Amino acid sequence: MAKKASLILDTCALLWLAAGSNKLSGIALRRIDEATAIYVSAISGFEIAVKVARGKLKLPHAPNEWFHKVVTHHGIAVLPIEWEVCVAAAELPYIHDDPCDRFIIATARLNGLPVVTKDERFERYGLEVLN
Repeated sequence: MAKKASLILDTCALLWLAAGSNKLSGIALRRIDEATAIYVSAISGFEIAVKVARGKLKLPHAPNEWFHKVVTHHGIAVLPIEWEVCVAAAELPYIHDDPCDRFIIATARLNGLPVVTKDERFERYGLEVLN
C-alpha cells in the first residue's frame, strides 16, 4: 500500500514530466519532488505505445526503451494491472469513458493515491487531484 506522501501520475503528466514541460503546476511539481514514492500505472506504457504506433506521439526512443529510461531517471515505480484493478476499473461509474484513464483511476483509488492530472473528471471519483 502507498504511503501518505506518495502519488500517481496520469499518462499526460508522465509525458510532461519527462519533457520538462511547464504544463505541470508548481504545486504538482513540488508534490512530485517531495513525494516518498511516485507511481505510474502499467497502462501508461500501453497508452504511450499506442499513441506512437498511431503517429500521435513522437519519442526519441522506442516506447519500451523510452518508458524504462523515464521511470528509472525519475525514480518512478510502475504499478501492475492486477485483477483487482481490472474489476474496479470496470465497476467505476461512467463519468470517464477512456479505458486507460479508468485503469489509472482504479489504481489510485485502490492505493489511496492522489493523481497528478489536468483531467477534471478524476475528482468526480473522489480522488485528490494535483494539476
